[in-house]
Amino acid sequence: MNPFWHFAARLTKSKWQLGAAIGCAVVSAGGLGTGLVALAPVLDLLLRSGGTLAGWVQEHAPWVPGWVVDRLPTDPFDGVLALFALLAGMTVLGAAANFGHQYLSLTLCTRIVANIRHDIFKHVVNLPLSTVVSRGPSELVSRVTRDSVALQGGLVALTGKALAQVTKGLAAFLAAIWLDWRITLVALIAVPALAIPLRKFGKRIRRGVRGSLQAQERLLRTASESMGGLRAVKAATAEGESIRRFDEANQDVMRQEMRVRFAQAMSSPLVETIAILAVSGLALVAARQIIEGKLPFETFVLALGALAAAGGSLKPLAGLVNEIQGAAAPAERLQELLDMEREDAGDRRRPSLARHARSIRFEGVSFRYPGAAQDALHSVTLSIAHGERVAVVGPNGSGKTTLLALLPRLFDPGSGRILVDGTDIAGVSVRSLREQVGVVTQDAVLVHGSVADNIRFGLDAGIEEVRAAARRAHADRFIERMPDGYETIVAEGGASLSGGQRQRISIARAVLRDPSILIMDEATSQVDAESEEQINAAIKEFGAGRTTLVIAHRLSTVLASDRIVVMDGGRIVATGRHEDLMGSCDVYARIARTQLVA
Repeated sequence: MNPFWHFAARLTKSKWQLGAAIGCAVVSAGGLGTGLVALAPVLDLLLRSGGTLAGWVQEHAPWVPGWVVDRLPTDPFDGVLALFALLAGMTVLGAAANFGHQYLSLTLCTRIVANIRHDIFKHVVNLPLSTVVSRGPSELVSRVTRDSVALQGGLVALTGKALAQVTKGLAAFLAAIWLDWRITLVALIAVPALAIPLRKFGKRIRRGVRGSLQAQERLLRTASESMGGLRAVKAATAEGESIRRFDEANQDVMRQEMRVRFAQAMSSPLVETIAILAVSGLALVAARQIIEGKLPFETFVLALGALAAAGGSLKPLAGLVNEIQGAAAPAERLQELLDMEREDAGDRRRPSLARHARSIRFEGVSFRYPGAAQDALHSVTLSIAHGERVAVVGPNGSGKTTLLALLPRLFDPGSGRILVDGTDIAGVSVRSLREQVGVVTQDAVLVHGSVADNIRFGLDAGIEEVRAAARRAHADRFIERMPDGYETIVAEGGASLSGGQRQRISIARAVLRDPSILIMDEATSQVDAESEEQINAAIKEFGAGRTTLVIAHRLSTVLASDRIVVMDGGRIVATGRHEDLMGSCDVYARIARTQLVA
């Protein structure tokens, strides 16, 4: 099924609302059709002397009950007045029904697209991190936000505008058939001539919109890189380079959007031209019938007027088809996301991991990042006892962060396996594994919200539990000094806090999880000495009885560890205590002299 129609099928989940919207559209269109039919007796009464409304009804609508006919006005003017009153009433009813249709269809589409956006975002955050890294966050964000807006435009065009125009066109067409079916059938010759170009233009628009959305992804990526790293841009006086890169992406967006301009601009004039030619041909056929006395002139005028009303209602369909075809491309891109396998696929069939109590073991683990030319890890084997504090050191790019990222399955190894208490983590549910792992990274990730919300991030915890976690993380004192305490709003990215404050909130978040495994990825690399002392005290207290893995660049952190693991080139080259490694491992001795800060 075409992805657009796959998403459009979700509209049927709200059967009552969709049915009400369609019902309102039918009533609105019925008002138009009734008005066109009602013009026939008006013309008859005006053009023929001695006629009455009752007589016209008996002649042309014998199915009307007799008691209704008896109540109709006998005076011609009163008959015309009654018909105009009917037209006015139908106009008001049609306008009210049209409002109801548009209101209900817009409400329905907005809710359905919100649900689609929720489903897609939920799917994206559960994708493997390797997929996110290979595609880039900007592409995924663009699809979730921009593509869903484009899809909503197509759904609104389908349920709102297109449905209204089609029902009105059909009502006018049925009125034309009732007035004179022969003229109407001749007009149908134009339908295939309209359908063929619309189909061709639709395909071209769909391809062009897909290219435009891809170009907009690149534009979003470029803008995000520049704005996210604005401090570095200004420090390097690279404003000109950032503008140049943005302009290149912006020009690409423009080129892609210009590709569809011919099809969008040409469809409406072409439809109008075909329609005018069809009406001209129809007029010639009718003129001959009128001259020969086979067709009353007023019937021709009414039928032609009804067909003109039908054509006027269907005329916007060219633009609406373009909108729907344009929505097909974002629908395809959204469906591509939903077709990607989630990292927790099959989790329900996997057992939960029992709380870690014995050991962690890496066995022959190798890993390569997507698109990389060589492995980041080469056959790494390492055993860690429960409760042990291990410091991992090594030059930049040696694989320290990559190794520890494999433990909570942020990535899966290309070969080898990781065992927790003898259980291969690939065979247990991802959620049960990650619930046991607390991670504090070099860059603490904080969201726009209260301090309490940032501490309980991902957990349903009460304020007292949050306060207890903050105390254990040595964060309660500075939080209490804030204007609103734990309800103080944190700026986006934690910009309103110092580096040490952000790290201690991040540690409080890990404390609240009560993990059995604690991973510290250079958690004190960007803080001052006082903050480092408080962070180390918090880690020492909280780490007791837990397995702690630390990527460190400070000598004090390394010396406080039970064991040091030295990595270089994606391999473990040595393990031991500081004193032993200084004399036996050249890599560690060089790191201790040049990289470890006292």
